[in-house]
Amino acid sequence: MIRTQIQLEENQVAALQKLASERRQSVAQLIRTSVDLFVQREAGAGQADRLERAKSVIGKFSSASPDVSRLHDAHLADAYGGK
Repeated sequence: MIRTQIQLEENQVAALQKLASERRQSVAQLIRTSVDLFVQREAGAGQADRLERAKSVIGKFSSASPDVSRLHDAHLADAYGGK
C-alpha cells in the first residue's frame, strides 16, 4: 500500500468515524472502499456488462396488472397524468 495524506472537512471525519465504529472497520478501510466504488462507477461498465446486467433482471419483477407489457403507454399516461 502507498501512504497518502488527505484533508477532510470536520463533518466528513465525524461521519466516517461514526460509520467506522458501527461497522467495526477503520476509517482508512472505509476510505479505500469508497475510492474503489468511485473509480468503478466513474470508469463505467462496458456495453456488454450493461447488457448482461439488464438481462439479469428480466422476469425478476411482477405487477398486479396482467396487461402492463401490452398497455404500457396507457399505464404510463395514467401514472404521469397524461392522456
